[in-house]
Amino acid sequence: MMRVGMGYDVHKLTEGRDLILGGVNIPWEKGLLGHSDADVVVHAIMDALLGAAALRDIGRHFPDTDPQYKGISSIKLLQHVGKLLEENMYVINNIDATIIAQKPKLLPYIDTMIENVANALHLEANQVNIKATTEEGLGFTGSMEGISAQAICALTHVQDFMTDDRSGGCGGCCKENRR
Repeated sequence: MMRVGMGYDVHKLTEGRDLILGGVNIPWEKGLLGHSDADVVVHAIMDALLGAAALRDIGRHFPDTDPQYKGISSIKLLQHVGKLLEENMYVINNIDATIIAQKPKLLPYIDTMIENVANALHLEANQVNIKATTEEGLGFTGSMEGISAQAICALTHVQDFMTDDRSGGCGGCCKENRR
């Protein structure tokens, strides 16, 4: 059975902080405010993965009240989420994420973001998709008050790859084997 999860995150833009998206430090006049590095796209991806596995959310695993996570790289947190999925015997099929930001232009950084996420989770780059869009000047992202991200993923449990002896030895895929 395939499991699907979705994640969403938003952080306020502020001066005096680095803008980190997908593990890439993007040179820009503002960065995102948060307890960690405030990487909204990685946070959305982590929530999607945790949700698909019914392992709650990033707030439960990495509370912003815990000083050990102050300023931490979200890529490190993503690696921990990957380990949790492995411990619970989940395989990631794919991840698709969208960053919503009026500025800066993110196209030059997307490939590196994809590589960073794929490497953190031991995936092939073709299992991860990250894209960016604007909201044409509308809303808090359009007025450059913040940046948000959405992500969706699909997981499969390792048991789903095993044959089920009760169905005739091949997971019910071959009716001749049931006779």
